[in-house]
Formats: sequence, structure tokens, C-alpha cells
Amino acid sequence: MSNVKAPRSLRFEAAIGSVDDTGYSAAKVSAVASLIAVASFSGAEAQQTNLPPVNVDAPVARPRPVSSRPTSDQVRARNALRRAARRANQQAQQAPVPFPNAGGLPADRDRYADPAAPYKGDRLQASGKYPEPILNTPKSVTVLTKDVLEDKNATSLKSAILSTAGVTLGTGEGGNAFGDRFFIRGFDARNDIFIDGVRDAGVSVRENFFTEQVEILRGPGSSFAGRGTTGGAINIVTKQATTENSFYNMDTTFGTDRTKRVTLDVNQVISPTLAIRAGGLFQDAGVAGRSYVTDNRDGAFVAGTWKPVDAVKITGNYIHTELTGIPDFGVPYYRPSTASTAGGPFPDFGVNRNNFYGFVNRDFFRTGQDIGTINAEVQVTPDLVISNKIRESRSTQNYIGTLPESPVLTNPLSASTLSLNPQSRYQVTDVFANQTEATYKSVDGLGFKHTTTAGVEYDNERSSIDKYLGLSSEVTTGTSAFTGSGSLSGVSVFNPQYTNIPFPIPSGLSGQATKIGIDTVSGYIMDTANWNDFVILNGGVRYDDYQLSTSGYGTVNGVSTFGKQSADFGMPNFNVGLTLKPLPNGSVYAAYATSSNPVGAEFDGTSTAYGGLSPVLNGGNTQIFGPEKNKAIEVGTKWELFDRHLLVTAALFQTEKENAREAQNVGSTTAAAAIPGCVYPAGTTGSVSCITAGAAYRIRGIDLGVGGKITDKWSVFGGLVLMQSEVTRSLAPPANTILYSSNVGLPLANVAHQSFSMLTKYQLTDMWELGGQAVYRSKVYGGTLLAANQGTSIPSYWRFDAFAEAKIDKHWTMKLFVNNIFDKRYYDALYQSAAPFVLEAPGRAAYLVVSARY
Repeated sequence: MSNVKAPRSLRFEAAIGSVDDTGYSAAKVSAVASLIAVASFSGAEAQQTNLPPVNVDAPVARPRPVSSRPTSDQVRARNALRRAARRANQQAQQAPVPFPNAGGLPADRDRYADPAAPYKGDRLQASGKYPEPILNTPKSVTVLTKDVLEDKNATSLKSAILSTAGVTLGTGEGGNAFGDRFFIRGFDARNDIFIDGVRDAGVSVRENFFTEQVEILRGPGSSFAGRGTTGGAINIVTKQATTENSFYNMDTTFGTDRTKRVTLDVNQVISPTLAIRAGGLFQDAGVAGRSYVTDNRDGAFVAGTWKPVDAVKITGNYIHTELTGIPDFGVPYYRPSTASTAGGPFPDFGVNRNNFYGFVNRDFFRTGQDIGTINAEVQVTPDLVISNKIRESRSTQNYIGTLPESPVLTNPLSASTLSLNPQSRYQVTDVFANQTEATYKSVDGLGFKHTTTAGVEYDNERSSIDKYLGLSSEVTTGTSAFTGSGSLSGVSVFNPQYTNIPFPIPSGLSGQATKIGIDTVSGYIMDTANWNDFVILNGGVRYDDYQLSTSGYGTVNGVSTFGKQSADFGMPNFNVGLTLKPLPNGSVYAAYATSSNPVGAEFDGTSTAYGGLSPVLNGGNTQIFGPEKNKAIEVGTKWELFDRHLLVTAALFQTEKENAREAQNVGSTTAAAAIPGCVYPAGTTGSVSCITAGAAYRIRGIDLGVGGKITDKWSVFGGLVLMQSEVTRSLAPPANTILYSSNVGLPLANVAHQSFSMLTKYQLTDMWELGGQAVYRSKVYGGTLLAANQGTSIPSYWRFDAFAEAKIDKHWTMKLFVNNIFDKRYYDALYQSAAPFVLEAPGRAAYLVVSARY
């Protein structure tokens, strides 16, 4: 035996660290065994295991047996050293990195974002339908990654979306629910919101505590997602359990608007094949710049991932949210009697922006969601994957609110009054959905690599919409007789005097609910063919068998009537796209797609004028029309710059809608006869609203986007959207008749034709980061179903936010946000009616967020 000694680090620490693995004590590892183990390592093996170089003095030369072989103890010692080195290397790789910009991956990282530039989304969740990276996808896509949502301090889908270019907010219209109603590229998308690729039917208010990222897919997508999706769709990607590692996160927020918020997010790896993730939410908050309004939230989610064998993966989650408080239905709109005087929201004419026009002792909202999903994936062969996703969900909308409408102007203006009109709803929406999909990868004889996806979907959507008794807005009573029923007139615009009057408990629901049911069976197939990562072809077709039925109560000539209606449509749609890649980091593309909007598809509406289907016909006026047909073309380019950590996109687009519905007011039997489908009921006086189909309009524009890192320390995310909208065909006759004037040439309502947003941050040191956000929205017009009424609008605005982040250590972070730094008074949405009101945005607020990551 030689007396040559290995370094202490190899001779003791590695051997002692291997006791648990081998069952042998350190005493059994001799110096000779250590020497043989070291000598047995090749240079390549030492490199692979990250062992330090070993310098060993040459032993005294002496004869050695030719057939010398290591003993079993020596082999065990060598293996123990290798295992110890490998384990140490793995632990070093998995150690949490306190500062993401210093390198390494955080435990709860966004699975679809660039790890080195987390503002940059790399892929979409639906890998079967969108198998290529976003760089190679022929469609404008905006991905709000986990880091973007955090740096926007976006705690709800609404707050995330409204600071994104090209998206505006609408309000509940014509009996529709108040909630998340977004317009993408000028088209209503309130029922084009998806959670993990499954439609989230019915308007709701969505929290972000269970959200990993938000994907905004712009342009028609019926071949991908089904009905609607004309201007685009929004997909919420939820947090999933991961078997990579365990983590324990908590965020606590305190705000100047009385916000107290705590969220928890825990992922526990139970075994290499099983992990559980759970989270919770508590929030007690007000709204900056709005008196009496509250925004309280509670929620929880649990998710699991199980891989019983390598070829099978089962994931599931359950989400519960409940949002409660006192709702804010906005402020009144000033409409001067002379056209020479500009109108606008009353706070722009001296009214206190904090004025609340509801009733504190009556108004409330309670919005909840319960969503359960199970997804199973089976890799039948290396090239074939079959998946099946099942979703069961229930959403509730329950509220009583007050609309500040119909101002009566006086001189002086400070003496003006208005009516407070009640709005109520109790809506329960149940959805069962099943999606079965197969994805197959192949190579054809021309060298194209194909990803082919085929699937079938079944959606069963049911909703019951009721209202509270004694709250009909059409009942107008004087102040002295007001007991909580009907409208209240004579309320001061400048100093509302009845805010705190007592109210009895609501007398209950009417019991005359409108029942809506939608059954959709769909089949689709799409293919992406990639030739040498130079030419990429994309195409797909989809057929939706859409059946709608509705029943309930309505009023015809003052008489309560029960009625039923139904509709059944078959809707084929397709898309094609061509992408050329002149360089690996760039692409140029052209795409064409179609979509369909069947009547009633918005699901929350009880009026055809706003996307619903009324169960009762008003005097026989037609309400069932064929689907609106949409077609769009888009050409664009995408480039990954700065070491491919910054994605820059640009696109030109045009979307055209045909067979569009529009509203007209019919003033006589003769006028009604001139419009197909319009009937003027006998015994009727005044005008009658009539809906017709056959109009058309067009929206075209440019869409620019950027997301990622310019340098290792400088991150940016934003976009610019410039649009032009125009009614190209209308059935409304010219202005010299008793009907409304023709809509041809008018722009569309609820469209901000110019919008811009930019989020940026800079890492000053390993500890400090500074950032901010700028948002611009141009003027938004109100109007009818089809065209804008240029007499009502909300003004354009700039808004600026800022934040500073301090990474105290590898576990703790503090972040200070200041939203709306200059306390800008601006408005989110305009209600479309003859007596409009507007939704006022929050004022300046500061938030301190303390985060723990373990």
C-alpha cells in the first residue's frame, strides 16, 4: 500500500457525505482507496462532476502486479466520491438565486417566458395549436408574463388589461352584467375570455392571484377557439404544480386606499412523480378617489401534477374566488343643451371626483367563481400525444347598484339634479366542457416537419338571470314617497344628499328568471409545417354546431308575457398563415382568418341589441339573425434582438364584419314597413326600437409591440396601436326621414383609436431596481349598437406609475408602487344610452408590497 494521500476534501468530506448512500462508515474508506478513486477519474469525468483539480505527488517507483485490480472497498469508495460530487453539483444548480438578474432560475418561474428576460414571452400555453415559438407564429400576440403582472401590480384581469395597448373597457349595457367587458381591436370580447384554453362563459370579475400569465391573441380566432373571437381572445394561464422543487411564497400589501392584501403560494414536491400546489387570497380594500366604494376579495386554489409513468401526465386544479363590496356605477355625464358647448363627465365641470351616487345601505355586489379542471395527457408514441380536458364551473353575479342618469341642468349649473336608477342582477352560470385533442408530429417527403392537431369539443353552458323586486328603473317617484323602490329623482349632482338613507332588506328575487342554454359541438384540425426553420406554413379549419335556447318573461304593451326562442347555426371557419425566416432571429408573415358571431353568443345579455336573445318578442320584431361574419388579414414581422432577449413586433391588420346588427328607432307604422324585420305594434305610441342585420364595418390599423431586455439590467414591455374604424354599410335611411340618420362613415363606439403603454425597469445594483409605466388612451366615443354617437365621449388621457424594489436578501423583497402619480382624473368607460354615465378610474395610491420566497 502506498502512503500517498489524497487532498482532505476528497479523503474525508466526500467519503463522510456518502455514508447515507452506501451504509459504510468513513473509517472503512482507506487512504489507498481514496488514491485509487482519484486515479480512476479521467480528466473528462472530473470536468463533468465539477471536481477541483487534484495534484498528487508521484509515488516512489516500485514494481506493481500486472493484474492489479481495485478491491470491492475501493470500487465503493470511488462510486461514493462520484455520487457526492454529483449531488453537490445538483444542489448548487438548484440553490435559490436571490437576485434574478444575477443568473439562475427562480423556483416559481413562468414556464412560458424567457428565463433570462422574464418580460419576454417565448411560447403560448396551447402548444398543440401553437407549436412554434411566438417569434414564428403568424399572429399578433401580447403575453403578460408573471414578472410583467407583478411589476404592473395587477391584482385583477381588468387592471392588467387596461394598461395594455389596443384594449379598452366597456360597461354593462341593455341589461348585460357589469364585469370584465373588454374590446380588442374595437370588437366586443366580453365572452372571449378563456382559462387554460377553455371558455369562461358569462361576464365575471376575475382575480389574478391564481394566474401565471395572461395571453392576448389579437385578430379573428374562431378556427382556434370557436364562436366570436373577432377582435381577439384573452387566455388566462393558471398556476400549476411542479415536481421540479418545493417553494413557499407570501406577499403582503398595504395601500393608501385602505388596501390590506395577503396572498400565499405553496408548492410541495411529494415525490419525483407527484406535486401539490396551493394558494390563498385575502383582501380588504377601498378605491382611491372614490368615497364609500369597497373592493374585498377572498379566494383559494389547489393544483396537482402526477406522472404515474413517463408516458402519462395528469394535472388538475380547483379555483374558488369571491369578490364583495359596495359597487361603483360611476358619475353622471353633462350634456349641454346647445351643440356649441362641449359636454363631458360632470367631474370635469367642477363636481367633486369623490362623489358617490349610490346608496350605502342598499348597494352591494358579490361575484364568485368555482372552477374545477382535470387534464390527462398520454404519449402513445414519441410522435403522438392524446389529451383530454374536463371542466366544470359555476359563476355568480349578484348585485344591486345605482346608476346616476338623466341630469336636469339648471342655471347655475351647481343646482342641477339627476335621477338615481337601480340596477340589479342575480345570475348563475354553469358550464361543463370537454376537450379531446391529438397532436402528431411527422416529416413528409419534402422535408417539412409537421405538427398536426385534431380535436373535438363539447360545451354545455346554462345560465339563469333574475332581478330583485321593487327596483324597476322605469318607476319614478318623488323624494317624499321614496321607500327604496324605483328611481329617485331630484338628487343634487354636486352634493348627493341621500347616500346614507336607511333601506329595508331587499324583498327578494322576482322569480321570473330568464333561462339561457347554449350547446356547442365542435371539430377542428390544424397543421403547422416547418421546412428547415425557413418556411413555416400554418392552416386550420373548424366547424361549430351552435344551439341556443332561451325562455323567460318580458313585457309586451305593458303586459307580462312568457316566451321561448331558439336558434341553431352551423359555423365553419378557417385560417391560413405563411411565415418566412430570413434569419434565425427574425420572421416575416402574412395571415388570413375568419370568425363568426351568432346571436346570443355573449351569453350574459337578455337583449338582442347587445348580443343576447330576448325570450319575448316586442310586437313580432325579428330577433334571430344569421351569424355576423368576419374576415381579417394581417401582415407583420417579428425580431429577437439583443442576444435574442428582446422581442420586437410590428403588424398591419384589417378586419371586416358583415351582416352586422344595428339599432334603429321606428316612429310609425309606415316607417317600420320600410325596414325588413321591423314591426310597429298596434296601439303603440312614440318610437319603437328595432334591430336589423345587414350592416357592415371595417377596422384597420398598425400594432407595434416590444418585450424583454435591452441590456442585462434594462427591461421593457409595451406597445402602440393605431386604428381607424368606419361603418361601410347601414340600413338606416338618411337624415331627412323620421328615422335615425345613416350610420355610414361614422366611427365605432368603445374604441380608443390610439393607445400606447410602456413598462420599464432598471437594475441599479444587486439590491435596487427602479421602474415605471406610462399609459395613453385617445378619446372614446359612446353610441348605439353599431356606430359612435359623436355627441358623447370620454376624453383622452396620460397616466404614469412608478415603483422601486429592494431585494433585502435571497428570501425577502420590498416593493413600493405609486399608481397614477399625478392624480390624473380620467375615465375607463362610457355607458351607451341617451342618458349616459361614465366609470371613473382610481386616483393616486401608494402600495407597499412585502414578499417572502423560501
